[in-house]
Amino acid sequence: MNVVFINTSDSSGGAAIACSRLQKALEKHSSVKGNILVQEKKTENPAVTTIANNPLKKQFVWARFITERLLFLPYERSKEIRFLFNRGIVGVDISQHPLIKNADIIHLHWVNFGFLSTGSIKKLLALGKPIVWTFHDMWPFTGGCHHSGECENYQIECGNCKFLKNPGGNDISRKDWFSKKSAYQPNHFTAVGCSQWLSKRARNSSLLNGFRIESIPNPIDITLFSPISKSEARQKLNLPTNKHLILFAAMRVNALMKGFSYFQEALNMLKNQHPELSENIELLVFGQAEEEVLNQLPFKTHKLGHLSDVKQIVLAYNAASVFVTPSLEENLPNTIMESFACGTPAVGFSIGGIPEMIDHQQNGYLSEYKSVESLATGIQWVLRNNEDGEISKKAREKVLGSYAENIVASQYETLYKSLLKNK
Repeated sequence: MNVVFINTSDSSGGAAIACSRLQKALEKHSSVKGNILVQEKKTENPAVTTIANNPLKKQFVWARFITERLLFLPYERSKEIRFLFNRGIVGVDISQHPLIKNADIIHLHWVNFGFLSTGSIKKLLALGKPIVWTFHDMWPFTGGCHHSGECENYQIECGNCKFLKNPGGNDISRKDWFSKKSAYQPNHFTAVGCSQWLSKRARNSSLLNGFRIESIPNPIDITLFSPISKSEARQKLNLPTNKHLILFAAMRVNALMKGFSYFQEALNMLKNQHPELSENIELLVFGQAEEEVLNQLPFKTHKLGHLSDVKQIVLAYNAASVFVTPSLEENLPNTIMESFACGTPAVGFSIGGIPEMIDHQQNGYLSEYKSVESLATGIQWVLRNNEDGEISKKAREKVLGSYAENIVASQYETLYKSLLKNK
């Protein structure tokens, strides 16, 4: 069985990581043979093929990205939400690519930033091949936003979009919603939400009425992401072995929806209210971060910067006493999965798919949404209650039982076979 996986990038973003991990998991644990087709290739993964295979085509990649942004610029409410909405107007036709022609199944992932337009997707659907689309956010069933937050207009036909400068009943979110409606009919695809939360939202969308919608999580290599002794991990990273290390990790640390300000406020509260505990606390941060941002934190901070070496990432998770993820919008974060696989408990807000991962006061702490006090309480709770390592043990068990490669690969192989049988 040949499957072609399609994602904008092979390295940038959670969807790229999840897509690559799924391809590897299926190769190792199933009869599936998979290739990954991307807009721009940055890794040496032999399974990845790029459409931008010469300097001119690479220039077109950048041109499409800029054009897509410019087409939204007259409508955007502010620059803070610039990358939270994609119109899906600009893209390339990949329907005749050799990997597409040779595939038994086409498997879409995250395809924005000028890679696939709504029209590109329509051409893939018209091929008549079984198509699976794993949703990493809400974009496939909204008028353009990646996460709608509290807005439920996607349940009707969008319009009055909060991301737009001049929202209205017939604004571009509604028009782009109807473009997707036209593209998706009459050839359906099978939708897969990485979390039950996202699958439920997809089912509530009028755009996907009548579609088959499943829920299958992302996989993780439990042999690569695995526990080692904290002292060993800290020594290798030149970190103190006698402190509680609180970890914050994000591709861009101060990205609006990663909730860094809540993390900062929670740490200030922890320091002020629990001085006896805070004397033994230091911070560990990896990801793209400016010094002036980190200098605002109330504890000594060890900055690891952007980590591309998986072994270094594994060391960072193992070195931490607790991982804190105050994200305001999430699907099924790879970071929590990675932390759990290394036996490090997590604290996060009860939003998106996070409640499916963090079992409250079992393998971590589920904090009230946007509550600084609850976030601080969660950090304190983990530090005080994991001295015997029981919470760490349960964090690891969660991954073994839900996200291990063989478990996820089996679910996808079953789905693929059912689609080929029905065809």
